[in-house]
Amino acid sequence: MMEIKQGLVSGARQIFSPNCDERPEDISLLIVHGISLPPGEFGGPWIDALFTNTLNPDEHDYFKQISHLRVSSHILIRRDGEIVQYVPFEQRAWHAGESSFEGKTCCNDYSIGIELEGTDDTAYTEEQYQQLALLISRIQAAYPAITTDRIVGHSDVAPGRKTDPGEAFDWSRLQKLLST
Repeated sequence: MMEIKQGLVSGARQIFSPNCDERPEDISLLIVHGISLPPGEFGGPWIDALFTNTLNPDEHDYFKQISHLRVSSHILIRRDGEIVQYVPFEQRAWHAGESSFEGKTCCNDYSIGIELEGTDDTAYTEEQYQQLALLISRIQAAYPAITTDRIVGHSDVAPGRKTDPGEAFDWSRLQKLLST
């Protein structure tokens, strides 16, 4: 059974990202992201490499543009439903960038970031929806300030700059899973 203890998800593969720091505010927001590296490709080691500052720019032309970035997320849910945790929830992951929610800026300060391996226009998998819903229910139990209306997409907190998790993400499906 999935549990959250000291900001860590039991059963998740743990890979430490150095791209985090102390959280200055209480957790009250959850941001859903979409990511694939290289764009449109799934299953490789590249997301782990990006979040651990080990992405080799010579492995793919696209990596030359992003290998300098220092970013992370709390969680990645792969296409097969595997959960990878890079940053404990109690720390601030660097996932949202320049962002705001309900007029409050710096969403990284008070949010949990969950990446789904996917693209804006590729359907996410049943395993991802199931794991995401279960994980959100556990997160909400541990961090009750994250109410259903405080679960948003990256595009909601960085409009015009970000588009993920994209049109392929089925928000009504997630809501249905969360209500059962």
